[in-house]
Amino acid sequence: MNDVPTDDATRETFVRLSGLIYADAGEAAIHQSIVDAARRLVDGCERSSLMLRQRGQFLTAAATDDIAARVDEIEREEREGPCLDAILDEAYQHDTDLTAGTSPWPRFTERVVKETPVRSAIGYRLLLDGGKVGALNIFADEPGCLTERSADQGAVLASFASVALMALRAREEAATLRLGLQSNREIGKAVGLLMAAHRVDAQEAFELLRRTSQDLNMKLTHVAEQVVRGQESQYGGKVPPSRN
Repeated sequence: MNDVPTDDATRETFVRLSGLIYADAGEAAIHQSIVDAARRLVDGCERSSLMLRQRGQFLTAAATDDIAARVDEIEREEREGPCLDAILDEAYQHDTDLTAGTSPWPRFTERVVKETPVRSAIGYRLLLDGGKVGALNIFADEPGCLTERSADQGAVLASFASVALMALRAREEAATLRLGLQSNREIGKAVGLLMAAHRVDAQEAFELLRRTSQDLNMKLTHVAEQVVRGQESQYGGKVPPSRN
């Protein structure tokens, strides 16, 4: 990769982006910061969007403006374009002049030129755990504005975007694990309380909890929470005494 940007402003931008990730900023804020950074870091970039694939559908997770979001929408409607190709087929797509009549995406190009000011586009595939999850899209309103240097600069940002998506996935998985552990603790406490209150074994107590969950059409965890609250309220937070 040639002409990779190393100036202080670029480093500062990446430091700020990294800070957002590790400060537990929301998913939407991180997505938006990535596309906003494209206009600062990529020569000629006037607009940018982040398109992600979720449950087999493509959606615009963030865009610098309505025009960038509209280009994404045209791609989805026509089912062709540099961003979709970046996700589905090739890692990188670059069309310096959408008005030249040589585009491999004729329906997309015709509509973009007619309906928007965009005249040049680059799409970069984003990978997560080896899977194709989306694309970072760079747009310019003049033909030829997105040069090879622009492409190199965008590739650096796209690499960072993939890392950001990995960090978000790891955070989400950690939160799910914490929730699962908390749920298991609540269920365990409820089983223990039911064992003491009804003088049954662990299996019988769990079956009682499960049947109640089904009868009330409530999640098992929610029933367990209600049992714990009720028993702790009755016995002041102590396990009820067993009766011999």
